[in-house]
Amino acid sequence: MDSVRTALNAAIANRAPPVPEFRNIESRLVYLRWLGAMGDRLKKKKPEWQIRKEFLQTVWYEAKRAGLDVTLVLGLIQVESNFRKFAVSHVGARGYMQVMPFWTRVIGDGDAGQLFQMQTNLRFGCVILRHYLDREKGDLFLGLGRYNGSRGKAPYPNAVLGASKQWEFSG
Repeated sequence: MDSVRTALNAAIANRAPPVPEFRNIESRLVYLRWLGAMGDRLKKKKPEWQIRKEFLQTVWYEAKRAGLDVTLVLGLIQVESNFRKFAVSHVGARGYMQVMPFWTRVIGDGDAGQLFQMQTNLRFGCVILRHYLDREKGDLFLGLGRYNGSRGKAPYPNAVLGASKQWEFSG
């Protein structure tokens, strides 16, 4: 458990801002087309363009940083919080990705209030999801079940995978 804690702690430690970097102009153009398309889709949930842009940029950055599919992360956020920054579940999970406060004690500084900060919540959520997917050897169904605490039960993974289809993009 100590090695897992150390690895997860290191994964959340880098506080670099989510500024996209691109290897060429074409990949930058694909990203900009994605940002425009996702911005249009998210408009009802986040009407202000600047807030939408920062949110999508951060989701994209944290998903890529954790080696996750951005559509999967957006689907998970939709199911977990319906894109509400200050969402709190009946069991106390917080923020966009509904991160349980105990994670801040396990791999953070113990300040659960930080889970309402966008980048912190998305970073924790993506790192935790990556950890569970790795534990399940890439099996999305089982990894999502672990994330939600419903391992082996279909409703949650099916909901996330279904929601993620709404965020697919072919740029």
